[in-house]
Amino acid sequence: MQTRDSVDGIPRAAYSGGMISEFHDLSDKIDQLAEMTAQLRRENAQLRQANAALVVENMGYQRRLSEASTRVEALLEQIPALDADTEEEKQPENEEAR
Repeated sequence: MQTRDSVDGIPRAAYSGGMISEFHDLSDKIDQLAEMTAQLRRENAQLRQANAALVVENMGYQRRLSEASTRVEALLEQIPALDADTEEEKQPENEEAR
């Protein structure tokens, strides 16, 4: 049986073929994890860019909605004035009829 020196100085058995295979499997899994991490970072960057574009688009829609709301309010303010003018025109006719 082959032995190797360890960090603590106690002789240990040399790595078996099965253990080396496990190290290769672990190394492969670490490589996969590193690739997945890089892929997720790229995807995250793309999502951040898309989110920023949507925020800008949303701000534009909010601005347009505010402008439309202001125009509608201005139109609504004119409607009662038109109704009041119409009623004032009718009142003198009613007074003359009395």
